[in-house]
Amino acid sequence: MRYIPIKSGFFSENRRRLSKLLEPRSVAVFNANDEYLRNGDQLFIYRQQSDFFYLTGIEQEKSVLMLAPDYPDPKLREILLVIETSEQMAIREGHKVTREEAHAISGIKNVQWLDNLEMTLRDLILWSDHIYLNTYEYPKFSSEVESRDLRFAHSIMRQYPAHKYLRAAPLMTKLRMIKTDTEIELIRKANEITGKAFRRMLRFVKPGVYEFEIQAEMEHEFLINRANGSAFPPIIATGKNACVLHYHQNNSQCADGNLVLFDFGAEYANYAADVSRTIPVNGKFTPRQKQLYELVHRVQKLAVQQMIPGNTMENYNSFVNQEMEKEMIKIGLLNEQEVKNQDPENPLFKKYFMHGTAHHLGLDVHDVIHRFEPFQSGMVFTCEPGIYIPQEGIGIRLENDIMISENGPVDLSADIPVELNEIEQLMSQQ
Repeated sequence: MRYIPIKSGFFSENRRRLSKLLEPRSVAVFNANDEYLRNGDQLFIYRQQSDFFYLTGIEQEKSVLMLAPDYPDPKLREILLVIETSEQMAIREGHKVTREEAHAISGIKNVQWLDNLEMTLRDLILWSDHIYLNTYEYPKFSSEVESRDLRFAHSIMRQYPAHKYLRAAPLMTKLRMIKTDTEIELIRKANEITGKAFRRMLRFVKPGVYEFEIQAEMEHEFLINRANGSAFPPIIATGKNACVLHYHQNNSQCADGNLVLFDFGAEYANYAADVSRTIPVNGKFTPRQKQLYELVHRVQKLAVQQMIPGNTMENYNSFVNQEMEKEMIKIGLLNEQEVKNQDPENPLFKKYFMHGTAHHLGLDVHDVIHRFEPFQSGMVFTCEPGIYIPQEGIGIRLENDIMISENGPVDLSADIPVELNEIEQLMSQQ
């Protein structure tokens, strides 16, 4: 691992809290992520399944966690299984965690080799009444590729059809939605590294550079600061490219007079930052660019103040949309009379601002959430209003990561320059 190790007590406490939510006489099983084929005989760089990491800290493939908090033998209430290495495997693939190392990372005393899985699992299942299975649940996403957890679920349900099966995902979501102090510090660190990368890009950007060259500067800064890399495919979008919400090509040349929009974030210890900034390629905003930038920034500052305990995502988005609509009328982008007569189901502002203004953030950049849950202290959201005018070749988005707190919103991205004058000043120091 590149990052500074996380104390095993963090993972032990996560397992303890999950165990308290399980039904009596239950066993819960969690699988590590698959290694995924890239092409030929090459695999993608490995990234651990987020729930598995949250419960164990183990970053190795083919690992299994079993929890049976009520099992009569205390030694079998937490079991971690990892692959047993061999001399040939070490030569081909490098070091694999030993049982002692796995214990030190996870805090789990009973670490076994994966070869013991079938016998150990059978013992726990035949004792249990309930089996918790973990599958990824996100309303806006589905995949044609079955995860290791899903394949395991199909297999175990065929072998033991008479048991009662329960979903682990709602319990994991309940836990992961509210960040602990350790998690907040890891997200802060991801933001700190993201801020270093942004300052580096401010010194680098000038007319004639390519988007991919900017990306290279960003990723260099991530890696030398112990980040895993990017938390998601970064967007480096100049000119009209910024009006494509999920632009990832990053291959255009930056022209004098254009803006360039960054949507990027470091991943540190598997925790994500997600930040957006928009800067002038030549270091100076035009009057029109200033007008639109300040519009978005005003709305962002108002939006952050809505991120308080008890508010809801629906109310929050409605507030931001109304503020954006007012601002667009002020600058003549929308006609007030037409807005009064608009179809409420298809409001006119969506022509220029067509996305939501927040999502949960944590181990996943779009982190797990119970959709209709009110905001609670310890939740972390993005705040990301924007404006997009393709006919002018302008796209502006400003995004910070905000922690909900009883004492008011806490901006985890506060040290990343966003004020228009500061950006111009920093760019003038190239």
